[in-house]
Amino acid sequence: MSGLSRRAFLGGASTALLAAAGCASFADSQGSAAPATSTPPVPPRPTEPSSQPAFRLIGDGSTADTGDQPHQPVPTPLEPGQTPPQFVVFSWDGAANLETGLFPRFRSLAAEYDAAMTFFLSGIYALPASERMQYAPPQHPVGASDIGWLSTTEVVATMSEVRAAWLEGHEVGTHFNGHFCGGNGVSRWSPADWASEIAQAKRFVQTWKTSTGLAGRPDVPPLPFDYERELIGGRTPCLQGQDGLLPTAAALGWKYDASSPGGVQVWPDQSAGLWIFPLQAVPFIGATNGSQHALSMDYNFMYKQSGGNSHGDPGMFPSWRAQARDAYLAGFERAYTTNRAPLFIGNHFEQWNGGIYMDAVEDAFRRIAERPDVRLVSFRQLVAWLGVQDPAVLARLRSLPPGTPPSDGWQKFLLA
Repeated sequence: MSGLSRRAFLGGASTALLAAAGCASFADSQGSAAPATSTPPVPPRPTEPSSQPAFRLIGDGSTADTGDQPHQPVPTPLEPGQTPPQFVVFSWDGAANLETGLFPRFRSLAAEYDAAMTFFLSGIYALPASERMQYAPPQHPVGASDIGWLSTTEVVATMSEVRAAWLEGHEVGTHFNGHFCGGNGVSRWSPADWASEIAQAKRFVQTWKTSTGLAGRPDVPPLPFDYERELIGGRTPCLQGQDGLLPTAAALGWKYDASSPGGVQVWPDQSAGLWIFPLQAVPFIGATNGSQHALSMDYNFMYKQSGGNSHGDPGMFPSWRAQARDAYLAGFERAYTTNRAPLFIGNHFEQWNGGIYMDAVEDAFRRIAERPDVRLVSFRQLVAWLGVQDPAVLARLRSLPPGTPPSDGWQKFLLA
């Protein structure tokens, strides 16, 4: 395998873009308001590590402190003159587990390549539709949400997938809760509003067993992490509201934010003490709707191709699928062959336009994973790697413009 080994961390925007970033309210509407079942089925227990440490249940037993997360790489500094690896972060907004089977599909794909991803869990996907009045969104009525609610059965299934993902080494971030976009959405929220939204998102995850009627059931395993410690970053709805969020995120001790739209492919920097990991403008060849670039996310590709219509012309699906795959690969090649800036790819577990974006991202993932010196990591793992680098080295890396390699080669450029 020539892709990532997580145990060996080192082995060798335009106006149109911003318009596309304002995704429609259904961008994460994976759930439904189906009635809750009185006795939801208990999911099968996912495969455990060979030697599970003693754990401490937290609160109602929805979560537990099981110690250090398995399958985490040990970050090491770049050696003098060493070419930096090509980091690629695949992330998922919402992260509900529905009958489409997309969550386990991409967990299985990651396992093939020993890769890690980030799952930005929407907090209300841990709260069944029957309990929606527990949610008091800032500046909106109690129980309101611009994405669909899950049934009790769907919440239990989602928690099972999240649990398995964490045990496999993936990160669980947050996509917050109600996904309010536009003029009356999260762009108007104050730091206090964001503090309330985050506290509720954490509480829903921390009490999912009570909300689904499964509290006190020892046969139903908890999420194997303390969410207060696990949660170090997120992505806002429609990439809006970052100005109000950052002060609150910094006060909570978060390490990064992945909400900026239209970022260029350069090495990341910090703001308010947080690493800023933007969705990036990648080449989108043959676009007929706006510029020849698009944000590196499936929704934005759909916006370019079918005007945001998730049920576009089936006759276009094959060419749209190839165009989306090629956009991911073009963004990868531009970084991989030049400044090695990390590439950030965002997606949703959705079957928009016949599922072509799921097929496109899987195809791109496989091609990227098989290239030498590629590291498919979570945002948490990237933060850990950045944290052990010499600040002067990171500053030199940031000095390389998009698509620009070191003029005298990596050895001279990064030679101490």
